[in-house]
Amino acid sequence: MTYKIAAASTDGKVVNQHFGRAEKFYIIDVSDDGIFHFEVIRETSAACENGEHSDDSLDRNVSLLSDCSYVLVSRIGPGAEYALNKKGITAFAISDYIDTAIEKIIKYHNRIHKKI
Repeated sequence: MTYKIAAASTDGKVVNQHFGRAEKFYIIDVSDDGIFHFEVIRETSAACENGEHSDDSLDRNVSLLSDCSYVLVSRIGPGAEYALNKKGITAFAISDYIDTAIEKIIKYHNRIHKKI
């Protein structure tokens, strides 16, 4: 069974965006054998601007990522993490190269699904 990972990044190389400030997510498809490839960029609206939060933007962004199993961000607040969890999406705050972070998620995914 394949799954998707969304990475919040400004450049497609590094996970470097706070969930609430991210304007795009790089969607990566991961196959059963652990092979991953870039699928698409999804544009979002920042849910957090100047210290203010927009519940409508947060809900739209969570819905936009609803087919993903995991979200990689540099930071995430508890409200956004809760909204993702309600949709069955696990968020990880990992500031690293996207490829390296994805490899960590694959190991985690395999461990919780007993594929080691």
